[in-house]
Amino acid sequence: MTKVTLYIAASLDGYIARSDRKIDWLSILDTEGEDYGYAAFYESIDAIVLGSNTYEVGLSFDEWPYPEKKSFVFTQRHLQSDRENVVFVSDTVKQALANIEAQGFENIWLVGGGALINSFLQHSLIDEYIISTIPIILGGGVHLFPPPSPEEKLELINSKQYPNGLLQTHYRRKVKV
Repeated sequence: MTKVTLYIAASLDGYIARSDRKIDWLSILDTEGEDYGYAAFYESIDAIVLGSNTYEVGLSFDEWPYPEKKSFVFTQRHLQSDRENVVFVSDTVKQALANIEAQGFENIWLVGGGALINSFLQHSLIDEYIISTIPIILGGGVHLFPPPSPEEKLELINSKQYPNGLLQTHYRRKVKV
């Protein structure tokens, strides 16, 4: 059974990027020697799903941030990549996830962005949420959960506070009985 985990950083007021899609404010995370559990999480996943805008942000880095993982980029645009581990997907999230699961991928990282997160949320396809709340108020930008978002009941797995003020919470979707 496939597990989808949203692992993401957000501002205190619930934004994952500025209005211009810039994430420069995440530099607060550059604390020497601290990776906030990223390395262990990254090792635990098989594949990545992300929206095309998030993909383009990744392309702006010096190196592709997910080199040894299969990346499924959701887009309606005709994008191309010379990386063999990047696949462009235009199916619905349910159909795409079924196809990803059929390829043997079990632990999926939902990277972002907001519209794709909302699509997964609309279909209750996010099993776990690991959200790092950054102590900054952006005042606007790309919402973590853009409205309208459906109600989703969660239960806390754990939380961890870091010296720089970051608070990381890990939730699991409550299974409807």
